Amino acid sequence: MSLANIGRAIDAANRHNVPVVLIQNIAPETSPLFARGSVGAALHDVVSSRPHAQVIEKALPSAFAGTGLGDWLKAHEIDTLVIAGYMTHNCDDSTVKHAVHAGMSVEFLVDATGSVPYENRAGHASAEEIHRVFTVVMQSRFAAVLSTDEWIDVLEGGAAPVRDNIYASNQRARARG
Repeated sequence: MSLANIGRAIDAANRHNVPVVLIQNIAPETSPLFARGSVGAALHDVVSSRPHAQVIEKALPSAFAGTGLGDWLKAHEIDTLVIAGYMTHNCDDSTVKHAVHAGMSVEFLVDATGSVPYENRAGHASAEEIHRVFTVVMQSRFAAVLSTDEWIDVLEGGAAPVRDNIYASNQRARARG
């Protein structure tokens, strides 16, 4: 479902003249993930087959770290970043926080993103659990978290995305008991 929504988001952005920047994670050829030239590093056809303004390669979690993304966004007078893609808890979260620290507004498409499960000495967490917790935290301070349909509605003149804050998010949670 998230892959289809990524495609829908790109299509909607293109219809509304919102520049689409593709971010490609590239690691050394010896890496088990995202190795340059490997299938795992290639952009998915759902993404690469659609019109886009720019492709940026990155080697670190944030799309801003060690790339020209910040300069590109400034040159194009873009002050709002919309995040779709993987992984919520890694590259997405790092990029969201980097954007906020740079003074940008962020919108996060909850159904056009996702996580993978982890198990290590700290414990186990399902992909769904990781994704849910990270998006709740994002909505509390860092991004307006909305569905692809909600975002498309915003593009078409709907109400601005709902933003929240740490205090209100915490107070609502505490009121639940």
